[in-house]
Amino acid sequence: MVAETGSTNADLLTRLASGEALPEGFWLIADRQTAGRGRQGRPWLDAPGNFMGSTLVRLSPDDPPAASLSFVTALAVYACVSGQIAAPASLQLKWPNDVLLAGRKFCGILLEREGPFAVIGVGVNLAAAPPLADRSTLALAERGARPDRDLFAADLAARFAIELARWRKQGTGPMFSRWQAAAHPPGTRLSVHDGAGTRVAGTYDGLEPDGALRLVRDDGTLARIHAGDVSHEGSD
Repeated sequence: MVAETGSTNADLLTRLASGEALPEGFWLIADRQTAGRGRQGRPWLDAPGNFMGSTLVRLSPDDPPAASLSFVTALAVYACVSGQIAAPASLQLKWPNDVLLAGRKFCGILLEREGPFAVIGVGVNLAAAPPLADRSTLALAERGARPDRDLFAADLAARFAIELARWRKQGTGPMFSRWQAAAHPPGTRLSVHDGAGTRVAGTYDGLEPDGALRLVRDDGTLARIHAGDVSHEGSD
């Protein structure tokens, strides 16, 4: 636990790169982050009372693909929050690693790599939702729940450990099935923008075995999306 840092992910990456022996399951949690980051280099803004932390996973050759740890993390956050809100049906997973409440973003997940380690950063708006220019946000406090940050951290660490053990024992198949059960239903109209500005629109058709998004274009052809920002058509 630290009072303030630039980025908990950056701190863990630096410590690992320097050869520090950090155990799997270690969490670094900050009261404040001054340089938090999200996917594609976006800033992740903090607020007092929110959760900002990072953990690490030591990867082995027998593990499923490291990229699928974003689904592991999203399911852990989903399990934590579903017990905190009055209307868990309004909670939804969005590919590849967003967790939404009433269609609005309240959680960010960032996966990075340092040698044999995956470093996973998680930000959750518990108390307040800093505004984002490109999407609507909320905090759990707006839905009548404001979990204590330290209790939430302990719950998230426990849930993540459970999901990680399942990932290793069962592989990605059962995990993707559970993820899809909590995500947008098949047939939902989606659009995907990649980092190069290309847009693909169509209807959601589930996931590929490697976790790629299946999107059926209007001409009936199938697009397999491995990276990009997803939005419901007609929404942010």
